[in-house]
This record gives sequence, structure tokens and C-alpha cells, in this order.
Amino acid sequence: MQANLESIGLLERRLSVTVPVAEIDGEVENRLKRMSRTVKMHGFRPGKVPLKVVAQQYASQVRQEVIGDTLERSFGDAVRQQNLKVAGYPRFEAKPLTEGALEFEYSATFEVYPEVAPGDLSQVKIVRPLLTPGEAEVDRTLDIMRRQRASFEAVDRAAENGDRLTLDYKGTIDGNEFAGSSAQASAVLLGEGRLLPDFERQLAGMKGGESKAFELRFPDDYHGREVAGRDARFEVAVKEVAAARLPEIDAEFARKLGVADGDLTKMRQEVRENLEREVRMRLKNRVKDQVMQALLDVTRLEAPKSLVEAEIQRLQALARQDLAARGVAVKNDIPIPGQMFEQQARRRVGLGLILGEVVKANALYAKPEQVRAVVEEQAQSYEKPEEVVKWFYASPERLREIESGVVEENVVAWVLGRAQVEDKPVDFDELMGHRK
Repeated sequence: MQANLESIGLLERRLSVTVPVAEIDGEVENRLKRMSRTVKMHGFRPGKVPLKVVAQQYASQVRQEVIGDTLERSFGDAVRQQNLKVAGYPRFEAKPLTEGALEFEYSATFEVYPEVAPGDLSQVKIVRPLLTPGEAEVDRTLDIMRRQRASFEAVDRAAENGDRLTLDYKGTIDGNEFAGSSAQASAVLLGEGRLLPDFERQLAGMKGGESKAFELRFPDDYHGREVAGRDARFEVAVKEVAAARLPEIDAEFARKLGVADGDLTKMRQEVRENLEREVRMRLKNRVKDQVMQALLDVTRLEAPKSLVEAEIQRLQALARQDLAARGVAVKNDIPIPGQMFEQQARRRVGLGLILGEVVKANALYAKPEQVRAVVEEQAQSYEKPEEVVKWFYASPERLREIESGVVEENVVAWVLGRAQVEDKPVDFDELMGHRK
């Protein structure tokens, strides 16, 4: 076998390989001989079929199989000889074997993994948010939980934030309705922020039984492209205004939160513990997001196109699964545009390559004691933590997910030890994404 390598791009390579036809012919003959010992053909006893008859029947098929196997084997040998790290799957082009040819020739075009050298992190600035939940944060959390369990009663007054409005509405642009422009008996929680601010402002102060018409302009960056930046007219009829009635924080409320004996002290303690875990996770994620972006910013990297394309396809498949889970039917022959995911795919591929190099170069692999600590921490939010720990360790796949998270934490710690870190208190509502 002979192999010749050429660079045809920053990461793209073409490998030209020649294999003696005698090797292929010899393997074809060996396989046909083995077949003749077991093949069943009409008119012959098993194992007694003449080699010439077997060849007449199967030679073409066997030759194609041998050529395929030869191509795959010789490519692997050539890659090892050239010390190449192939990214994605190669594109093979084989020259047809002509009568009397002495060599089988083919080329393989593929990408190689880039050299990854993380840049200087000494000038990178990371803001590390700080927050220790106290009694005020527990009270705020309980207040939110009350609001989530609110009941509503009709009231005869002007609507205000926190009220639930039942309304009919119809919108038009240039006299024509558009997708999602109308609804009957739609329930809207005023002040929740799910409607356009200009729409909500028109509803504030309305009473049950009142109607009004108004105009508004959709924002230029509105998610519905067909209406973005356009003026619309809406007609709204409020059927009912209902005020929220919040449950009391009592034993019954505690029982609904899972405290069987209704003990309020125990309830507050459980809320505090859950809140502390949630805050820790959010604080970690904020730092991690900054760290990952910093690694991308300081590292010059060309992501292999084949890996990016594979990631795009994976994200498209996940998007289809998500739509299906939400009951949105998408026909398989209607593609989800790949460009929707290209930027995300490039980021994920690039970050994966950088993390792989940082972990390998600095031995930031997950240690068993680190994995155990994370598993036990996650198990604490369940009624029987010891059973949850066993559940994790019963599945290598579940443990790999934990290990992956631990590795990321090790990378974060490694970067923080090299970057400029500023500790800064963060507002509780802002961290948790609560609306005030």
C-alpha cells in the first residue's frame, strides 16, 4: 500500500491511496473458497459446490465487499502512518478497476482536528456573583409560592396588576387578521409580562363588560416576522376581572408543600434548604457561562465543518423531539432550517474542543470523591437520599452525566485561578428571575 497526503485547506486533507490488485484478488479467492464449503445450491450437496460455480454466482458481490473492506482497512492504516486525527467521516472516491489494472486507487477527503492552544487568561475579567439566602429570601420565596397557588374571585372594579382578565380580542393589520390575532375567553394575568407592554397598558383599568379598540405597533424584533415592526388595530372585550386570593401560610399550606405534619418551622427549613441549593446552582451557572465564553474569546480556533454539521443535525433532531413533546406536528419531509442552529453548533463544537484540550493538558478529570459528593448533594432534595445514591450508581450513563458536570467545575476553578475575579453581590429577584 502507498499513500500520499496533501493539504487542500486549513483543516481539509486529501489522502490518495494505492493498493495492489493482487491483494484484492487473493482475498476474493479466499472468501469464495470459504463460501464453497458452506454455500447451498440446487443440485449440489453442501460443501460439494465447485469453486467455479460459486465464483460465477458470487464473485461480483464478494469483490465489492472486499474492495469496501480494503478501502476501510487501508485508510485506517494510512491515517495511523500519517499520525492524523480525523474529524467526521471521510468522503471516498475510488477509481474504477479496469481489466488488467495492477493497482486499486482511491482518494479520501476529510478534515482533521485543529491544534487547540487556549490563550492568555490573565487579562480576562470574571464577575463572581455572591448571595447568601436569609429569612427575607425565604419569605419572598413563600410569597411567590402562595401566588402560584392563588385562587381567583370575580370583582366589580377596574383591573390592576395581579388580576386575571377573561377577554375576547381580535387584531387586524390593514384590515386583515393574522396568525394568533384573535381569541375567545382568553385568560390573561395582568402584569405577568406575557403580553406586549402596550397591550397590557390598554387593559389596565378596564372593568368586566367593557370594550375598547386601540392601535399598537409590534416591536421590530418581534418573534412573529410577519407582523414585526407593523401597526395593528385591536378590539378587546373584557368578560370578567378576577382578583387573586392568596392562601394563608398555615398547616394546610405546609402539608401541600409536602410537610406531612404541617409543621411551619419544618416547612421553612425545607424551603430554605431547597432555596440554598437553587441559589448555589444559579451562582455556579453564571460563573460557568462567563468562563466558557472567556475560553472561546481567548482561543483562536477553526471548528471542523463536518463536526459543526453533525451538531446541527443533532440540534435539529432535538428540536423535532421538543416540538413533538409539546404536541406540535412537524412532517418529516419538512426540514427545520439548519441555519437556525449554526451559531449554536459552532459554539458547542468549539467549546468541546477547547475543554477537551484544557482537561487533558491539566489533568482536570473527575475524581471519584468529587462525583460522590455531587451525587449525595443532589440526593438530599429527595425523601430517601440513600435510594437516590444507589439509583445513580446503578447506571454508568447517569454517572457519566455527573462526571461531565464535575469536569466542567474543575475547568471553571482552573480558569478562575488564572483570570481576574471580582466578587459582586447580586439581587435575589434578579438572580431567580422573579418579577417584582
